[in-house]
Amino acid sequence: MYQKQTLKNKVRLITAPLKETATATLLVMVRAGSRYENLKNNGVSHFVEHLMFKGTKKRPNTLALSKELDGVGAEYNAFTGKDYTGYYVKCDTRHLSLAIDVLSDMLLHSLFNPQEIQKERGVIIEEINMYEDNPLMYAEDFFEQLMFSANPLGYSIAGSRETVKNLSPLAITSYLKKLYTGKNIVIGLAGNFTPQHLSEIKNKFNFQLGNKKNTFRPIKIKQSKPRLKLLFKDTEQAQLVLGFPALSYFSKKIYALQLLAVILGGYMSSRLSLEVREKNGLAYFVRSWLNFYEDTGSFLVQSGLDKNRIEAATKLILSQLAKIKKGVTVEELRRAKENLAGRLAIDLENSSNLSHWHVIQEVLTGKILSPAEKINQLMKVTPKDIQQVARQVINFNKLNLVIIGPFKEDKKFKKIISDFNSSL
Repeated sequence: MYQKQTLKNKVRLITAPLKETATATLLVMVRAGSRYENLKNNGVSHFVEHLMFKGTKKRPNTLALSKELDGVGAEYNAFTGKDYTGYYVKCDTRHLSLAIDVLSDMLLHSLFNPQEIQKERGVIIEEINMYEDNPLMYAEDFFEQLMFSANPLGYSIAGSRETVKNLSPLAITSYLKKLYTGKNIVIGLAGNFTPQHLSEIKNKFNFQLGNKKNTFRPIKIKQSKPRLKLLFKDTEQAQLVLGFPALSYFSKKIYALQLLAVILGGYMSSRLSLEVREKNGLAYFVRSWLNFYEDTGSFLVQSGLDKNRIEAATKLILSQLAKIKKGVTVEELRRAKENLAGRLAIDLENSSNLSHWHVIQEVLTGKILSPAEKINQLMKVTPKDIQQVARQVINFNKLNLVIIGPFKEDKKFKKIISDFNSSL
């Protein structure tokens, strides 16, 4: 069970008690991510996230902030996505008041010292280097750059080295003032807490109201033929990601699509794991999953492959995508439903996941489904629903394929796609 209330400054506060635990998680999520940026300020959402940990008037540097939370064994961090930025502290309930004080201080009173901004440029550029040097970590980002191209959905969350170097202190603080307002913020508190903690949250998270809800430039994907992009890396293993534009998180078909992704490559006994890994030994890692946004989504398959056997693996993955469009069995669907229901039950046993469950839904959709309601929707899905959504989403004319590995020429990969499409 949860309760939702809207504070005077339009911040939404969602509370979910778990009295059987000794911890609580405080999560603040802002409707501010890379899709709210432009080419000039790309990376600013992520930059702001970093700077929130650099000191306030009360706690003038990173050490002053961190030592208080470290001193009580708290877990704390932040994350930036395309739709949102989140900040959280999980701690022993005895120290929840401290967590509320520190997190509100960071989000409302950070100094944004020009010297710290200058130093942090180097830190973020090294973070970009780290991701780009790790094909497994970078492959999804590279894929969405291809599929979403010039729309902000295709931008890197961290920005580019050039934009990070050139973001001015004024651009950073102006962005913060515009987006970090009450109407764009949801606070979640889950676990073991008291009415006094709620009172502290209401008193301390006094964000400005703001004029309106943040908006972004919607995307319209106009694709009529497959697209391919290579990134050369002198590696023994190649990372492959292929996929298609998919559904938004407002679509009624997302439950069928989630189950389709699970059956195809969501666990060890999925079709891709059995065919690509177990039967043919072509990969150690292969999976399929989804990304949902307000106006679109993506359906992806990713695998780390032997560079000498990547052609065979690509053909096999494409064949499995074509095969699943013909339908799934009743037993496959039953197992996928129980898998998702079981994962959800496990996830929501702790306060961190419980808080995230409520807050992310409120930020993205303004509507919160209970776990029981989510499971009920999944259980309604039929094999026919799966086949219909597979035929809708797995459209090989809208295939996007990226490969990071020791390949400079794309001719053989173009031929694989062309031959496959000709065989359909």
